[in-house]
Amino acid sequence: MRSFARIAVLAALMCSAPALAQTQPGAPPAEPAPVQGPIAVDTPVESPKVDTSTALAATQVPPAIAEDKANTWLLDLSTGGRVSVQLRPDFAPGHVARIQELTRAKFYDGLLFHRVIDGFMAQGGDPKGTGEGGSQLPDLKAEFNRLPHLRGSVAMARAQSEDSANSQFYIVLMPTLKLDKKYTVFGRVTQGMQYADAIERGEPPANPTRIVHAYLASDNPPPYANAPAPAPVAPSIIPVPSTAPGVTPPKN
Repeated sequence: MRSFARIAVLAALMCSAPALAQTQPGAPPAEPAPVQGPIAVDTPVESPKVDTSTALAATQVPPAIAEDKANTWLLDLSTGGRVSVQLRPDFAPGHVARIQELTRAKFYDGLLFHRVIDGFMAQGGDPKGTGEGGSQLPDLKAEFNRLPHLRGSVAMARAQSEDSANSQFYIVLMPTLKLDKKYTVFGRVTQGMQYADAIERGEPPANPTRIVHAYLASDNPPPYANAPAPAPVAPSIIPVPSTAPGVTPPKN
């Protein structure tokens, strides 16, 4: 009976709660540019063997982390709704710190989801809106961890280099365990997954969904109100050297 219970828990975790192409600068003109994040070949939903304890780690948040409102990331979407993400600094402290820093700088306000694949994921966080941009901050060192790519998991996009994540992220729409330990998972949607499901599809979408505002719950955000997405805040989008891996200067 115990083994049946463990299987049932794992199945529920994968489906109940609930890549990310970025062109690299400096690629030879005659060759295709590298891609950032999960690619289409990785998208099939499979059911490989997973340690139940690993899956449970995605939902068992230490009380101290759950109670700290700085670890709750809120995304108000132009297509309606507020998505709440539980950040996991216990697994990816550097990535969570980056999300917190960029959110407080209003970096994500007005940015669109530029690559959204049905049954796979929704990717955003690029100031250029093409998959070629990033923030003014240095790229992050990989923090691959035990958090699996379940429905609602949130992870950082990257280029070919494991240490090339910067600002782009993706929300997993369906379990994609083949990506585990290849990309840094730093959180999971806890409320509003139905709004993530409604993000406009496409590569790029014809009418892309935008992040109207991104907040940390600790910063006393206003109640959710559906409003037009503002233009990205210029001071938070500073051009960086074109030689930086995974980052291309945004257009002014």
